[in-house]
Order: sequence, then structure tokens, then C-alpha cells
Amino acid sequence: NCMLSRSTAEIGTAAVTTALGLTVMFGAREFGIGWGSSGPAPGTFPFSVGLLVTGASLVNLAQAVFGRNKPEGLFFNRQQALRVANFFAPVLLFVVGALTLGIYVAAALYLTLTMRLQGGYRLAVSALAGCAAAVFFFIVLEYLFQVPLLKGPLEAAIGLN
Repeated sequence: NCMLSRSTAEIGTAAVTTALGLTVMFGAREFGIGWGSSGPAPGTFPFSVGLLVTGASLVNLAQAVFGRNKPEGLFFNRQQALRVANFFAPVLLFVVGALTLGIYVAAALYLTLTMRLQGGYRLAVSALAGCAAAVFFFIVLEYLFQVPLLKGPLEAAIGLN
């Protein structure tokens, strides 16, 4: 009934963080990683952080693969995986919604559905809270802070683009 062992989770995590560190290091090279006449080049700090992450991740990977005290047992089971999926699925839908409908409509839908399905609130209360939050963030971000965010077809239809 084991879905994912601790050892597999540690190896996978170490491999992912190694890849992230290498990606940062590779990207930092584009901005220069040496020392110039005015000090360190812009990519020096990100390169150093990427190097640190990569090094630490490789140590973790080696310990997970070759260590004497390999972690055994369960990392998470099916029930725990479903709980994680119940959290991440709405977030993924929010991202897709933000790209297709705009961030404010997606936020209203996300908050409405999350309050309804996970919080158990009545649909009217959930929808009111979701819409109120989206309007609040629109006013604060677009007008007060003048930070334009991704808008979709609804905002364009009512002239808020």
C-alpha cells in the first residue's frame, strides 16, 4: 500500500534541486560571473548560490544513495497524496484560469471554489467573498499601486483593459 518510499523521495528531491542549481549556474553565466573593473559581474551572486545549491544537493543525493542510514518507510501514502492533490489541483486550475481568463476572474473563481469545496461555505457566501476579493485586489493593484496584471476577455469586454 506504499505509494512513495522515503528513500525514493529523498533521491528525487536531491536530483531536482541539483538540476535547479545547475540551471541557475548556467543562466548566471549569461550575465558574467567574473570580476570586472567595478567589482563582481552581475551573475556572480546567482552563480554562487547555484553552486551552493548544487553542491549541497549532490551531498544529499550521495547520502540518499550510498549512506548507511538510508531512510526507510513511508514518505506518504495514498490518502496523504489525495490531500496534497486536493491542494495543488485548484492552484493548477488557477494558473490555467489566469492565463485564459485573466488573473482577477481566476482569483474570484479560485476563492469561490476553494471556500465552497474545502471550507464548506454556502455557494452565495463563497461567490460573494471571491468576487469581493478580486475587486479589492483589482482596485489596490491597478489603481493604488498602478501594477497592471494579466487581464482576460471579461475585463476587455467591460473596458478594464
